[in-house]
Amino acid sequence: MASYNYNEPLIVEHLKNPDTCRKAFEEVIAHYTEPLYWHIRKLVISHDDANDILQNTFLKAWSNIEYFRGDAKLSTWLFKIATNESLTFLAKERVRANVDIEDDSYLIENIQADEWFDGDELQANLQKAISKLPEKQRLIFNMRYFDEMKYEDISDILGTTVGALKASYHHAVKKIESFFESL
Repeated sequence: MASYNYNEPLIVEHLKNPDTCRKAFEEVIAHYTEPLYWHIRKLVISHDDANDILQNTFLKAWSNIEYFRGDAKLSTWLFKIATNESLTFLAKERVRANVDIEDDSYLIENIQADEWFDGDELQANLQKAISKLPEKQRLIFNMRYFDEMKYEDISDILGTTVGALKASYHHAVKKIESFFESL
């Protein structure tokens, strides 16, 4: 569980000091494990894959911690790493499964086969609708709807304008509504 008095500016200062860096990074892991896991999980669906990608995210962050200057928020930097690791994983999965770049039907199969999925039929249908979205819309929808991120934070993570994000989110919502209307 994340520590009660997590102080990000202080943690960032401790990350810059070789004497306190390791302990500060332990606090980062404790604070961000759950939100990053769920962010990744919504993208890749599989619990096991999400855990692997989460580990890769923290490994990449740790191995690049000296490059974190503090210009962006630590959370933005971590979510950007997690997002990129997830997208890289999905691209490799598409190649491995020999499917088109826009064909994420294997994600639907993963939802149905995931022993950790405990949702009801409505939640399963929502996940199916989301999995049919183009990858970027799916990513934006998940970050805005489930993670309740501000458009400005999503913009920092994805390097996209707020206006473009709002348009993508709107299109994603319309596609999900259409999916449910067709049931």
